[in-house]
This record gives sequence, structure tokens and C-alpha cells, in this order.
Amino acid sequence: MLYDKYKLVFNINIGAAVTGLGFIVGLKYAAIIAAGSFVSWYLLIPVVFYIGQSLATPFGANVTVLIKDMSAEQIFRNYVRHIGIGGIAMAGIIGIVRSSGIIAGAFKLAAKEIGGGRAAAAGALRTEKDLPMSVIVVGILAVGLGLLLFFNFGVTGSWGHALLGLLIVMIISFLFTTVAANAIAIVGTNPVSGMTLMTLILSSIILISFGIKGKEGMVTALLIGGAVCTALSCAGAFITDLKIGYWLGSSPYKQQTWKFVGTAASAAVVGLIIMVLNEAYGFKGEGALQAPQANAMAAVIEPLMSGKDAPWLLYIAGAAMALILTMIKVPALAFALGMYIPLELNTPILIGGILAHIVSTRSKDENLNIARRERGTLIASGFIAGGALMGVISAVMKYFDIDFMATHWVETNGAMFVGVFMFILLCGYVIWDAMRAKAED
Repeated sequence: MLYDKYKLVFNINIGAAVTGLGFIVGLKYAAIIAAGSFVSWYLLIPVVFYIGQSLATPFGANVTVLIKDMSAEQIFRNYVRHIGIGGIAMAGIIGIVRSSGIIAGAFKLAAKEIGGGRAAAAGALRTEKDLPMSVIVVGILAVGLGLLLFFNFGVTGSWGHALLGLLIVMIISFLFTTVAANAIAIVGTNPVSGMTLMTLILSSIILISFGIKGKEGMVTALLIGGAVCTALSCAGAFITDLKIGYWLGSSPYKQQTWKFVGTAASAAVVGLIIMVLNEAYGFKGEGALQAPQANAMAAVIEPLMSGKDAPWLLYIAGAAMALILTMIKVPALAFALGMYIPLELNTPILIGGILAHIVSTRSKDENLNIARRERGTLIASGFIAGGALMGVISAVMKYFDIDFMATHWVETNGAMFVGVFMFILLCGYVIWDAMRAKAED
């Protein structure tokens, strides 16, 4: 009745991996992410449904549909999620503005390394030696050549357009990776989502000005965004490893050498896995794997590239909300991501955060609370790794037509109750096992 009359619905994904992620994130940020989702599903969707009874959706569908005839999910996809996208973009801009001093410092460090790096490295301590800049330059040129060939033969078919895409990737990556690396080193956060959205918007504008539009323009812009996003993520992970290595007294040049080896190996494996997942499930449509941020990126550039009317008013509303959240010192990016990501993926994150709070606050002995939290973090990490591995295994099985899924039974109430019961057992296990930790551990 609540769903039919007011479009109110509660959904939860009972996967262990997402719950484990919520445990690691902690209650504070899990609650902020869930709060963004609750605003979307329990405020904005009912409001849009109430005030738009006679309005039809002007975008996002080939057939005009009255809002009163839409499901809650359709209202979310066609209207509410665009507010979240605007909030994500504004949060990214705010992050870049706040990191402007870090960018300037990074440029000074790079200039110092290039200008007198070799002489300084000769007398440097083992714990202060990096890979020679000549190796880095050769690596950059090799990656650039690979991207140029990929853009030309795999995407555009034009050397000019491929060179344009390469220049966009190299320049934006050079600027933004300094932000990512220094942000992780100094404040411990990496605004990847916002900077990737900024990359997509900037690259789309540049590509359109050179006449690259439509499907070709969308694919090119998404690949540019994917390359920059990967560079940002690698930069953040790289600097985290170096920071820990500094604490442990390791040699930076050895860390850097093996990090490049690991990056190359994981890139090859991940590419294959993504292709298998796409063949087995897909990332869009009914029954597809959820890829909320990737779909958000596509939703931002599609109106620009296709000539459709973009929901700018909704983007502006989201941007204004992000500014307000920043003013009251609420993390705008986490809240906006919660507004965009589907409800069923945010609710288990909140459950995981609640579990973390329970196991880390039951004792008056702070050392015991820390030990319990760390033990729970190990369990949650196992959930994430196990969920990811089993997801890949199941995708490979489905790819080879080995499928044990009881599709019809899954849709029944009995399956739902069994799933909820197992999920409760899983949460109970996390609490029981984490509480076994000792303060001396």
C-alpha cells in the first residue's frame, strides 16, 4: 500500500561483500551515505510523485510516460539520481579548489627532481632513493604510445582524434594525479569520483569543439575518463604504499619497481575479468551488475554528446545541496554518492557500519575496543575478498553455461526469508568473532 500510494519502498542487498565494506567505512560515513539514499528514496521520490501527477518525463525514455504511472525506480532513474550527479560534480570541484595549494607544491617537487634530482640522488640515503626520472619518462612515453594506438585503432580510426584524446589524458592525468597522491599523503582521502566527473565534462566539451560527437564522442570521452580515473586510483594506492614503506624503513625504489610489476599484472587480469563479467551479466539493463558510478559518468556526458536536453536544473539543485552540506561540515561527496547509488546497495553499508560501532564500543577499555575493531576489520576484509572472488567464479561458470541459480525460486517470499535469515546469521557471526579479541592482541 505504501509503495502503490506513496512510492515508499525499502530494499537491502544481503551480500557479505557490501556489508564488509560498511564495517570498514565505519558508522559515521556509512550513516552519511545512507542518509543521502534516504533523502532520495523517502523524500525526493515521494515529492516528485506527488507534485508531478500530470507531468511526463522529458528525458531518459523513448516513450513518454506520466510520472503518476512510474514506479519508484523509474522516478529515481529519470529524476532523482540527476540531483545526486550534480552533488558529486560539485563535491569534486570543491575538492580540487581545496587542493590548489597541494597542486602548487607538487609542481615545485617535480621541478626540483628534474632540475637536480641526479646529483641529489647520488648521496641520498637508501630510504630516500627513488627510481631515476629517466625510467619514469620512458614509462610515460610507452604508456602514451599504447594509448595513442588504442585510440586510433580501437576507437576513433583517426590519428588526429587519437592524438587529441591522448593529449587530454596526459595533461589532465598530470594535473590531477598530483592532487590524488598529495591528498592521500596529507589528508588521507582521494576525491577520485569528483575529479573523474570533471575530466568527463572537460573532455566532452573539448571533443565537441573538434566535431567529435554522438556514439564515437561518448565512447572516446568515457575511455578518457576511465584512463584518468585509473591513473588517479593508482596514484592514491601508490602513495599509500610509499607512506607505509616509509614507516617501515623500506627502499622506495624497490617498492616502486615491484609496484609497476604488480600494476601491469593486475591490469591484464582485471581487463579479462571485466570482459567475462560483461558477457555473463552485463552492466546495464535487467539483471545486470550494479555499476553506479560508471553509469553516472555515462549519464553526465550522454546529453552533451547526443544533443539531448540535459537536466541542468536537477544538476544545479544537486550542486546547491553539495554547497550547503559543505557549509555545515557534512562530507558532500559521501552524501551525494548515497543519493545516486541505489537504496539496496546503501542499506547493507549502514548495517556494516552499525556492526563496527557495536563491536568497538562495548567495553570501557579502549585498547580492547581497538582490538575488537581490528579483528572485525579482518573479517570484513575477508567478506569483501570472498564476495569478489565468488562473484568472478560464478561469472566464469555462467560464461560457460554452468548455472546453478534457481531463478524462479529466487523471486519467491521463501527465498527472501531464507536470505534474510542467513544475513542475520552472518551479522551475528561478525559480532561474536570480533568480540573474541583480547586487548593484548
